[in-house]
Amino acid sequence: MQIEKRIEKLKKSKANNSQTKVKEEAEKSALERIQQALMDGKPARSVPLTEFEKESMHHLCLLTMKPVVYVANVAESDLAKPESNPHVENVMKLASELQSGLVAISAPVEPELIELPSEEKTEFLTSLGVDESGLGNLIRATYNLLGLRTYFTSGDKKLTHQIGNLYKGSSNGRKRGLILTKLVLAKGDMEKEEEDYE
Repeated sequence: MQIEKRIEKLKKSKANNSQTKVKEEAEKSALERIQQALMDGKPARSVPLTEFEKESMHHLCLLTMKPVVYVANVAESDLAKPESNPHVENVMKLASELQSGLVAISAPVEPELIELPSEEKTEFLTSLGVDESGLGNLIRATYNLLGLRTYFTSGDKKLTHQIGNLYKGSSNGRKRGLILTKLVLAKGDMEKEEEDYE
């Protein structure tokens, strides 16, 4: 419905500015292809778009353009090689077709890992044939899918630590819409300040 209304509005547009015309034409072209994909039961993210097309229609905030990570709950015995499970194999194919991520976890294993001390946790993961917990893999996959990196910095005079997230390939000056958390340690007190960078 939202796409249909926007396409109609773009068809009626009488923009004079050549830049605006080019942007509207790119948006209209992208939306027509996305509308067809949606009618075929596919998400908007399955439609190949140029960066310019993505940018031109970003303001619509289409839900099916959002990245997705599928989480497959497997038996403890399948954790080392989840692709050997036929159900996981089907989900892998679907995730690949829909340009989505996939993480395999074993739900009964996760609470056990939380209870174990660090050394025993490493041994337990090694005995399962994996390097990291399912939760750790899920966090890593989510960060990769969103194109995020975490960074830590520290200050000089008083001990100030900053923890924040950046998009891959961006610099400190380009923290669009991300939260930067500062931990300030002074006189034994700890404060936490959060700043929203646009």
